[in-house]
Amino acid sequence: MLNNADARKVVSAILLPPARLLIRLHVSPDAITVLGTIAAVVTALVCFPQGYFIAGPLLITFFALADLLDGTMARLAGTSGPWGNFLDATLDRVADGAIFGGLIWWALNTGDVWIGVAATLALVTGQVTSYAKARAEAVGATANVGIAERAERLIIVLLATFLTGFGVPYVLPLALWLIGILGVITVIQRIIHVRGQLLS
Repeated sequence: MLNNADARKVVSAILLPPARLLIRLHVSPDAITVLGTIAAVVTALVCFPQGYFIAGPLLITFFALADLLDGTMARLAGTSGPWGNFLDATLDRVADGAIFGGLIWWALNTGDVWIGVAATLALVTGQVTSYAKARAEAVGATANVGIAERAERLIIVLLATFLTGFGVPYVLPLALWLIGILGVITVIQRIIHVRGQLLS
């Protein structure tokens, strides 16, 4: 989830004790990946449609740490590899879909069409951002560019829903439109970046 190397080092140091404990208990990194995703999906689809915007973001943030815990466990156990990366990236898309899908569901329940549109734009551009990277790698290019990757999107949307839970007005629609617009820009950046590599 975190793409900043320094941030990853700090968080990994915090996660070392629980990672070591889970390895001693013979819990696999894959199990943590799957369980963390299931918990995040259930939380998003239960809390967000009902407007539980304090408990929801807090729980999802906690479960999102599994996205880093599994990687720490894999490095400690010496099992890091393509399979773990594939599973992690695939289930990240599932969790993202549940988070923004839960907000779309809430918008439908409340009749707020524009929040629904903004959440849909955020969801689609987030998925296309990830797809563009995967397709770039499939054709021998790289697409590690853009101003709105997964970590930034999650931080913005979870913080916005949390503040909305405390009654702060307008922050959620503004955040969703921001994520959507930044997502469009990121997709365009990746298209231009890959085009430059493949046509040079």
